[in-house]
Amino acid sequence: MPNKIMVAVDGSDGAQRTVKIAAAHATLANAELILTYVIDWSPYSFHTPEELEDRHRRRESEIQRANDSMLSPHVDALQDSGLTLSTVVRHGKIAETLDELVKEYNITQVYVGRIGESKLRSMIFGSVTAALVQSSTVPVTVVP
Repeated sequence: MPNKIMVAVDGSDGAQRTVKIAAAHATLANAELILTYVIDWSPYSFHTPEELEDRHRRRESEIQRANDSMLSPHVDALQDSGLTLSTVVRHGKIAETLDELVKEYNITQVYVGRIGESKLRSMIFGSVTAALVQSSTVPVTVVP
């Protein structure tokens, strides 16, 4: 089974550091690097058919914007690295969606960052990181 490393990106300065460390590991392991971003999204609310149609259009637009603003800069920075790179943007609960991506893409290692800038951001992403570490079926590296 080929090595596939997934990096969860959140747009912070810490994400840059996490991508850099994961890319170095991917180079050493001759692994594919998959950059991911999850848009927090709850499917649990009532919507009319018109609202559902509008919501679907917004989802597609959000995926494109997230890919352009969150993942493309990392891909551009790694363009000359020689790595096999791909990107995935999904909607969902962050930890659950990352765990699903691990299974879907046969990921062998996950890299996530830990944000320490503000107490609230640390608490929110920290809980995502903790949930992923507990539920993941593959090793998770937390980059400070």
